[in-house]
Amino acid sequence: MMRGMGNMQNMMKQMQKMQKKMAQAQEELGEKKVEGTAGGGMVTVIATGHKEIVEVKINQEAVDPDDVEMLEDLVLAAVNDALKKADELASETMGQFTKGLNLPGIF
Repeated sequence: MMRGMGNMQNMMKQMQKMQKKMAQAQEELGEKKVEGTAGGGMVTVIATGHKEIVEVKINQEAVDPDDVEMLEDLVLAAVNDALKKADELASETMGQFTKGLNLPGIF
């Protein structure tokens, strides 16, 4: 009966170690940056791995007072591109923890 308890404690320690590593990876994600672009680089959006937009760059040539809609579309496309890349980065980073674990609903 006692041996079962040892296994349980060991498993708990492993889980705590993994939680620490996950928290660390999550923190590092916030420091990583991804770049989304649109219009061949006319609009560039920088986001963190936490999907926070930190920078927007707009090339002067993309600013046409007669076609504000095009600029809006480019900004939207660049933001979506950046967010998609941030998602991929998060999946890559956090996916290493769920590999081999069949835990539905964690990510």
